[in-house]
Amino acid sequence: MNILLFALKFSHYVTCIGLIVIIVLQAGKSGIVGGHGVFGGGGSDQIFNAPSGIAFINKLTVFMACIFLIISLLLAKFYVNINIISVVQ
Repeated sequence: MNILLFALKFSHYVTCIGLIVIIVLQAGKSGIVGGHGVFGGGGSDQIFNAPSGIAFINKLTVFMACIFLIISLLLAKFYVNINIISVVQ
């Protein structure tokens, strides 16, 4: 059970960091990343466009958010079952 909780916690942390990075990369043309800022300007929007019209980075954000939700629910369920007082330990 401890190995499963460790694996869930680790994947939760990785998902959180990945979701933060993806959301920061989603800044539009007026943002720092997508505008005339860090990565060179307007050409960066063309990299993440999918052929279907919905940007690849938006699909990735939805996927990561779903993974985050599922892992959060699993962690909550496991912590209720083992009667730990606090999730932050």
